[in-house]
Amino acid sequence: MQGIADEQSEHSGSGENPSARGSARRGPSLKARAVDFLSRREHGRQELGRKLARHSDDPEEIESVLDSLAKEGWLSDTRYAQSIVQRRGERQGTARIVQELRRNGVDAQLVDTLRAELQSTEYERARQVWAKRYADKPATTPTEYARQARFLAARGFGAGIISKILKGSGLDDDAL
Repeated sequence: MQGIADEQSEHSGSGENPSARGSARRGPSLKARAVDFLSRREHGRQELGRKLARHSDDPEEIESVLDSLAKEGWLSDTRYAQSIVQRRGERQGTARIVQELRRNGVDAQLVDTLRAELQSTEYERARQVWAKRYADKPATTPTEYARQARFLAARGFGAGIISKILKGSGLDDDAL
C-alpha cells in the first residue's frame, strides 16, 4: 500500500489536488482551446462557453476569452445560426432547427428571422425527406400513413405540411 501512496505523490507534484488548481490546469490556454473548437466548426457563444467551462473554473476568464474571440471575429452567433440552418435544413423541419438554436442561446430576433426563411421552404424540404425514404411506398393504409407521419414529425416538420405530403401519396381521405 505504501508503494501506491508514494507513486501517487510523485505524480501530483506538490501533493495538491489537481482539481483545486482551477484555471492553472496544464495544457493549451483557454483561447487556444476555443480557437481549436472554432476551427472545426462554428459554435455559438453559449455552447463554446460550456465547452470551455470544462477547462477553467473561472467564469470571468471564460467571458473574457469569449469577448476577445467575438471582437476578433472568430466567434459569431449569426454565423453559427446560419451554419445550423445550412447543415440541418435539408433533413429537419423548422420546429426542430428553431428548438436547437434556442437551446444554444441564439438571439430570439435572429431565430425569428431564420424561422421565417425556413418556413418558406418547409414543404419542399419535407417532400424531399419523405421521398428519399418513402417514394416507392405510398401511404395506402392508416398504419402506413401513421408511420410516415411519425417519421416526418420526428424530424420537426409541422402537422399541416405532413398532411399535405401524405394525402398526395396515395391514401384516400375516406380511409382516414
